[in-house]
Amino acid sequence: MPAPLIRTVSLVKEYRMGTNVVAALGGISTTINAGEFVAVMGPSGSGKSTFMNLLGCLDHPTSGEYWLGGQEVSKLSADELALVRNRKLGFVFQHFNLLPRTSAIDNVALPLLYCGMPAAERNRRAARRLVQVGLGDRLDHHPAQLSGGQQQRVAIARSLVNDPILVLADEPTGALDSRTSIEIMALLQVLNREGITIVVVTHENDVAGFAGRIINFRDGKVLDDHSNAARDAAQVLAALPVLEAAAA
Repeated sequence: MPAPLIRTVSLVKEYRMGTNVVAALGGISTTINAGEFVAVMGPSGSGKSTFMNLLGCLDHPTSGEYWLGGQEVSKLSADELALVRNRKLGFVFQHFNLLPRTSAIDNVALPLLYCGMPAAERNRRAARRLVQVGLGDRLDHHPAQLSGGQQQRVAIARSLVNDPILVLADEPTGALDSRTSIEIMALLQVLNREGITIVVVTHENDVAGFAGRIINFRDGKVLDDHSNAARDAAQVLAALPVLEAAAA
């Protein structure tokens, strides 16, 4: 059996607030295999966002181990974590985080700029990813010229441009209406079927329903971890009319 893409061992994250110590994560041990689509759920304060920050190499755990692609990243320095983020991870945020005065293709190419990649190759890769998310005719549009759903598609294309081994999506439909949310989650599901590993943090059952596995957090611990066998029948059928309308 191949090693899991993600492995956490007794992962603890504590925050000190004055003389008090608050345990945001209380010893999380889990694995996620390459090619999975996992939804992490839980109420506010459950630890799901802290867990996402650790998976995204945005923070260090207080104790425990985090292995990503066979590398223990929990002990890396801040500069080393930045390299891991740039080379191995893609991020999708609730509010898109696009540069407002920059075209779609330049927004998508931005992570490659930090790698020192030549402009022609950056643009080629960015254009390919925009085509992949259905925005091949919007390369030169700025965010203000795009709908919310289109802006999130640009953000998804940006998350893919460095060919990451893992895409992390933090409440990716939180700023979208219900119809557009279905469209975005259906797109993520299609990308997952193409082999991209996706972990999404959400508090919405409808969003989590697109994932193949759901992990529920409560009080910094895993409350439940189960497969979502019904997602293909229910969610794909629900998404088809939206995708057909978007393609028309």
